[in-house]
Amino acid sequence: MTKQDLMSKIQAIFRDVFDEDDLIIVASTNSGDIDEWDSLNHINLVSSIEKDLGIRFSLGELESLKDVGAMVDLIMDKLV
Repeated sequence: MTKQDLMSKIQAIFRDVFDEDDLIIVASTNSGDIDEWDSLNHINLVSSIEKDLGIRFSLGELESLKDVGAMVDLIMDKLV
């Protein structure tokens, strides 16, 4: 899977979790950019990504993520 493919897949998950069909994410998107991105939706987002991609994040990994780009890089590492 390429980063582009992964971004498309993650964008669909973001749209579902935040219930915004026209939501566009980029590498620099972070929780400050999406009003509904609170702690509960963060858990929903992480859970949806883990389930959809068949991966697991550790708490330390999640704490280090600053934006979508960092999340994509981490996921790419897990999918190798």
